[in-house]
Amino acid sequence: MTIPGPVQSAEPVVRTAGGAVRGRTEDGLAVFRGIPFAQPPVGDARFAAPRRPRPWDGIREAYAFGPPPPQDFGAAGTAGPPDVPGGDDWLTVNVWTPAPDPAAHRPVMVWIYGGAYKLGHSGNPAYDARRIAADGDLVVVTLNYRVGMEGFAHIEDAPANRGLLDQVAALVWVQENIAAFGGDPDQVTIFGESAGAGSVAALLAMPRAAGLFRRAVAQSVPGTFFSTELAADIGTALAAELGLSPTVADLSGVAPDQLVKAGQALAPKMPGNVARWGRAAPTVTPYAPVVDGEFLPVTPWQALASGAARDIELMTGHNRDENRLFTMMAGKLGQIGEDRASTALRLYAPGGESAYRAAFPDATANDLYEHVQTDWLFAMPSLHLAEAQLAGGGRAHVYELTWPAPAFGGALGACHALDVPLLFGTFQADLAQLQFGGAAPSEEALALSARFRAAWTAFARTGDPGWPAYDAQRHLVRVFDAEPTVAPYPEETSRRLWEGHEFTALPLVGPEA
Repeated sequence: MTIPGPVQSAEPVVRTAGGAVRGRTEDGLAVFRGIPFAQPPVGDARFAAPRRPRPWDGIREAYAFGPPPPQDFGAAGTAGPPDVPGGDDWLTVNVWTPAPDPAAHRPVMVWIYGGAYKLGHSGNPAYDARRIAADGDLVVVTLNYRVGMEGFAHIEDAPANRGLLDQVAALVWVQENIAAFGGDPDQVTIFGESAGAGSVAALLAMPRAAGLFRRAVAQSVPGTFFSTELAADIGTALAAELGLSPTVADLSGVAPDQLVKAGQALAPKMPGNVARWGRAAPTVTPYAPVVDGEFLPVTPWQALASGAARDIELMTGHNRDENRLFTMMAGKLGQIGEDRASTALRLYAPGGESAYRAAFPDATANDLYEHVQTDWLFAMPSLHLAEAQLAGGGRAHVYELTWPAPAFGGALGACHALDVPLLFGTFQADLAQLQFGGAAPSEEALALSARFRAAWTAFARTGDPGWPAYDAQRHLVRVFDAEPTVAPYPEETSRRLWEGHEFTALPLVGPEA
């Protein structure tokens, strides 16, 4: 379906619980940006659970995305791109709707971005939701949540998982307000990729999120959830980069950009601390959801297997060659040797290094490295989430993306985050520039992109994305390639290697190095 052309009309106004907001009509949709769902988490609200937004008088202009939360924008520094707005009103939502008609009762999709729990914001052009809203004739919401030390670091006297609590607050806002935008609060689907999928998995397990959504899509779920002990130890190391203790008293007076720098300073030191931080160390990501026993009582896999989300319809999957994005970004694509492959296999492979080598006898060292990294971090956590849902009496649909990114002669394969531009149709934004080489998408890519959106929006509307639910006998999944098929799960060798493996909270494993 093509996006309708611009329609000249009066700017749409919607009354929310906090006050009236004025959006814009763009490409046939009413679009509202930067609506606060919580107070700015600064001052005495810093490191606290989100607080309800203060109401306003008159009509608030909802034309621009809210400022992103403080985050690690990478080598360019902490300021981010020049068009990113400033300010501390980080906790905002954005809405795309075909019409803000309270009688419409359209399904609602709520996007949760990824970014290793240390970066990401809803104003990223990669998450322009107009094609999803238009093609699916539904309402799409995107949201900001705190990342990095603000949202996920263990800080004494502060609640754990503040970034997840922000997401819960945004979902409460959806329940209270989305009907005025034409959405049905009883037909909410949350969806997210990478750390966003980890967040979706966590929300499935969080008592505070119960009743706030009906369906969930988890794209490339990371298996990294921290134990309280590991989170506390890494939190201490983060604060030590600033010469401080990991307490609200010590950190509340530190400027947000300095906390970002603490994370940037610690990350490259992490791989040398495997003896203490185990599997978490090589990820160079000092943040993850914490199984704190309160907001997140157990891991998502434990929660789903016990039936905690049996009434939630679930779709989950991953990309075949997830890890190639990271080896490419490290300048090592196709260049991993025996020593590094053996180290990874010893650290991650269930059954040890010999099990993987026996299972993939013809694989090169580089291929073994890519296999085990993809399997432990994304592929098997995603598959096991579906299997846990089945064990708990629920239903799940599974997919795998095998279509290779066009850049680098296809060497990236179906790498991490390739599903994002395919889903949103945003081929010139963010990582898609790298994955597509900056070129216009081919007809094949556009056709696959349309299939992605059709499946996701059908699932949001009916709970059926267009292929059979996963079961423990046939293991049928949708394989997204140039010609999508339904087939037994393609990674059967890995599935068997990881059968029976439990994704537990990552522990603090040893004495200080």
